Amino acid sequence: MKDGFISVACGAPKLRLVDCDYNAEQTFLMMRAAEKAGVKVLVLPELGLTGYTCGDLFYQNSLLRGAEQALSTVLEATRNLEVVTAVGLPLRVKDRLYNCAAVIQKGQILGLVPKTHLPNYGEFYERRWFSPAPEEAEYVDLCGQTSVAFAAGQIFVCQNIPGLTLGFEICEDLWSPDSPSVEMARSGAAIIGNLSASDEVLGKAAYRRQLAATQSAKLQCGYLYTSAGEGESTSDMVFGAHQLIAENGSILAERRFDGGLLISEIDVQRLACERRRTQALTPEPGSRRRDYTIFFLQEEKTKLTRYASPMPFVPQGKEDRDARCREILLIASLGLKQRLEHTGAKTAVVGLSGGLDSTLAVLITGLAMKMLDRPMTDIIAVTMPCFGTTDRTRNNAVILAEKLGTVLKTVDIAASVRSHFRDIGQDMENHDVTYENAQARERTQVLMDIANQTGGLVIGTGDLSELALGWCTYNGDHMSMYAVNASIPKTLVRHLVAHLARDNAEKDEALHDVLEDILDTPVSPELLPAVQGKISQRTEDLVGPYELHDFFLYYMLRWGFSPAKIYRLALYALEKRYSRDVILKWMKVFYRRFFSQQFKRNCLPDGPKVGSVALSPRGDWRMPSDASWALWRAELESLE
Repeated sequence: MKDGFISVACGAPKLRLVDCDYNAEQTFLMMRAAEKAGVKVLVLPELGLTGYTCGDLFYQNSLLRGAEQALSTVLEATRNLEVVTAVGLPLRVKDRLYNCAAVIQKGQILGLVPKTHLPNYGEFYERRWFSPAPEEAEYVDLCGQTSVAFAAGQIFVCQNIPGLTLGFEICEDLWSPDSPSVEMARSGAAIIGNLSASDEVLGKAAYRRQLAATQSAKLQCGYLYTSAGEGESTSDMVFGAHQLIAENGSILAERRFDGGLLISEIDVQRLACERRRTQALTPEPGSRRRDYTIFFLQEEKTKLTRYASPMPFVPQGKEDRDARCREILLIASLGLKQRLEHTGAKTAVVGLSGGLDSTLAVLITGLAMKMLDRPMTDIIAVTMPCFGTTDRTRNNAVILAEKLGTVLKTVDIAASVRSHFRDIGQDMENHDVTYENAQARERTQVLMDIANQTGGLVIGTGDLSELALGWCTYNGDHMSMYAVNASIPKTLVRHLVAHLARDNAEKDEALHDVLEDILDTPVSPELLPAVQGKISQRTEDLVGPYELHDFFLYYMLRWGFSPAKIYRLALYALEKRYSRDVILKWMKVFYRRFFSQQFKRNCLPDGPKVGSVALSPRGDWRMPSDASWALWRAELESLE
């Protein structure tokens, strides 16, 4: 459970209808298998000790006694197992029959949760046999235990693992508009289990998947759904043992038409962070007090099996990635369209270097002009060669501007920078930060003045990753009149340009070719003299791989993870590409630069937010410029 990861499972044991002894055996064998696999929370199907399709046999005392005896057998056989398990059975309470989940651990019943919403349509007639959960909690004696809590909406709290709080509901409860899980989540339940017996008909699996994902999203929880499978009656229905593990809107694992255990890990720290951030799950005024039951688990490091993307800002599947690229380009260009329209700007001025960021900026600007039904000649693309500019990047900038149909201006700033160096006494052979930043600031001055000349706006090219690291020249490329790339991380910039390159493969081969060459060009500010005509200054050699920095940035800002947890995830997701020492080295650089460079982010120009992580000081990230990174540094040093 280290770092908040809790191993959970859905189980669908084979059963024999009405054979309670056999079903008890299959239940405790599955619990033992789950325990051996390190599972801490296990959810089994609805009415699993008897079978769901018993019909009027539920009226028979023999079956009800058999179910209670089966539960006793399971308790005795699992008295040494700490996995918290929800087992389904019918239960008599005060001359009424209830469809229940018995929540058990170490041979003890932690609580009994009756089903709240009973279906009575189509092939489902539960109200014929069962009563809905009573309004008030009751206490019953069962399997040798006295005063066992019997109530819907119970909360089960792990005393020694922060954030591990459980709740359980049964099948139709999920389908209902007032699901018990809503109030359970408001009361703190981070993981909710659903014991189900849902039949297989065309389209229903997709609907269940959608329900589980949506419930986990709106309740910011982990949702474990397991349905009945092999052994149920097939007289009028077929049951496919559909199992789903969802977290905060994402399906982590799924299985259908195959019993056994489906295992993944729920990150309760991540869920807690989301709940603190949104504050969407505070209890309703006047809501009834929940019944809490305490349990304990032995603390250990959970083995990770869930997928962790090495590039969390970039969708993995091509279809999803292309759809995301189209949406980002639409959002960014809509933002710029509004700004151009509102200000009445006659032109949009973009500094075009032949690099990725400026390429994306001019492409977004072109899309905005199309939305405004304005000619591409309203874009002024400015190339500003100086000491480090190579023929490759300069030529690519020229070709790109020509293929897009923009106005192209070339302003060689070398003479101006040399004059400035003479004015301030800067030695041309001293290639220090002044040597580099003077060029960046001169370029910004040129862009601003051309914008003044043409009644236009300067369109910023800096991206989210550069802002996080402070890898921009203050009052140089740091400043613009609208920063279209400001919330797009470097790893995503590359995919956006690649997406547009593919889009133009057939329409314009020359444009496609120049975009591909830009994608193949090393990321560089080109502020130091070229060596034999080639780029001598590679950004990732200086500040580290953007793939790593974007990984750190995502988990730090989006989920509030600690350095130790991010380091663990980075090792898990990226260990084939980077060694432990390399990951830790660049993590230190990331945190040091992130904290020291906040002053640059506190005066950013406007720019459109396109994703869940952004650094605008006006909304997404409010941090004092003088905040110390001592706590984070100490944790990083402890990782050595």
